[in-house]
Amino acid sequence: MAAAALIEVSMEKTMSSQSARLAPAPAAFDRLVLTGFMGSGKTTIGALLAKHLGWTFLDLDHEIERRTGQTVPGLFAQHGESHFRRLESSALASVLGRRHVVIALGGGVPEELGNRLLLEQTPRTAVVYLEAPFEELLERCLRQPNATERPNLADTVLAAQRFARRQRHYEHLARFRVVTTGRTALETLDDVLAVALR
Repeated sequence: MAAAALIEVSMEKTMSSQSARLAPAPAAFDRLVLTGFMGSGKTTIGALLAKHLGWTFLDLDHEIERRTGQTVPGLFAQHGESHFRRLESSALASVLGRRHVVIALGGGVPEELGNRLLLEQTPRTAVVYLEAPFEELLERCLRQPNATERPNLADTVLAAQRFARRQRHYEHLARFRVVTTGRTALETLDDVLAVALR
């Protein structure tokens, strides 16, 4: 979707009344897919967004854990990243076959060409990039209770390199870009609703 217009929501936008009621479903899309680096709020915002739309929320990492009976850190430790990425691609293909869903992607999903093509070629699907600087994302991650379980946080220098490498894929895939810097979860939800429903 390189040619698609990117819509960036201003940080100064105030929270609208949409977050207090069930929002109308976006007429143009059957799937809203949230992408971004770890700490961008994909799971939190995705769950809120699905609730407001009356849609199903699917977190891709949780879907992989449900299928395998193992945690993501456990899969990384036992089988390695390449094996996990294959599971991730299979799960992505499966969830994109559903309608009226909000999908939160793992941060590394867009690195795989096959995943990018699948996201671009699935009709009536809009990718929303939840955007923030690496320093803020890292700070958010380190505040989370499961910070020590995240394999990508073991080396912050390596994490910064991953962010730089993935950022161009997030931007390329995005139908919409929403800046989350300094925004609460409800404010970010409002920003996503504003672009997805226009």
